[in-house]
Amino acid sequence: MLISKPCVVSLTWTLADGQGEAIDELNEPMEFFYGGDDLLPKLEEVLDGQTAGFEAFVRLEPDQAFGDYRAELVCFEDRALFPEGLEEGMQFDGLPEGAQTVGMQPDTIYTVTEVYPTHVVLDGNHPLAGMSLQLHVKVIDVREASDEERESGSVAEGLLSVLAGGSGSDTLH
Repeated sequence: MLISKPCVVSLTWTLADGQGEAIDELNEPMEFFYGGDDLLPKLEEVLDGQTAGFEAFVRLEPDQAFGDYRAELVCFEDRALFPEGLEEGMQFDGLPEGAQTVGMQPDTIYTVTEVYPTHVVLDGNHPLAGMSLQLHVKVIDVREASDEERESGSVAEGLLSVLAGGSGSDTLH
């Protein structure tokens, strides 16, 4: 089956930074909805019309991946607004109730980058924002999308969610 909108592709990959340092490796195939929000547009462009067994090396500049790093998405909030046991690397969906920072998007995921006795530093940038990336991707399988997948425009985990740690693990996928 050719990769064309809408379908589901099963992929493995190795992701590295612009200098070739490994960032993430997906050894077990994972399914992504092709033609929705699961994959980056540049990756969909490369996969278009291909079949199972296709492999490619894709260079992604920040504007093709997770955007430029935006300093205005970093903020400082009072330590008292956060639970005990707060650690660097923890993530929060939106700012805590009582936050003093204004003008931030409510659906932004913030990563705790530093914890001090009086305040916490939060970063609303994607962990890979501002980075050039190298992606070696392999298509393991291609199948028709189900009606439910077509309707939602996604399978369980999209690439953006996977690379942000959305699958519940401490790694990028």
